[in-house]
Amino acid sequence: MKTVKQIDHSLKNEPGTLSSVSDLLGTNGINIIAFYFTAQGKEGKLHFVANDPEKAINVMKTAGYAIDVKDVIACVVPHHPGGLNAVLKPLKKATINVDYIYPCIGTGEITVLILGVEPVEQALKVLKNNWIRILGSELYHM
Repeated sequence: MKTVKQIDHSLKNEPGTLSSVSDLLGTNGINIIAFYFTAQGKEGKLHFVANDPEKAINVMKTAGYAIDVKDVIACVVPHHPGGLNAVLKPLKKATINVDYIYPCIGTGEITVLILGVEPVEQALKVLKNNWIRILGSELYHM
């Protein structure tokens, strides 16, 4: 299955908590290549893709952070008005809901989005059948 690893971490919504995670990863040579952070009240949720997911998982766990890891889809989206619909319409037609979506950072000439969907396998098939380029581990080295 051509997916990438997303690391999820719940944290307090306080000044410095997000910076601490970023500092830990950066100090260990891990680059965050895509992230999504949301907060409600005193709780926050960080979803991210790192350039070395196994190392990021080990570093986070060793530092005592509780994390979850899940497979998500990294896809290339056409960069023109309505380009996002090249991804969304086939999923809609297949009745696959997009739970969340966020962009990658620094992917050069292409626009890469991370999709949180269920079921992942079915979404991959639908996107592939609609000529959407899916990135796997090559995303970690862009």
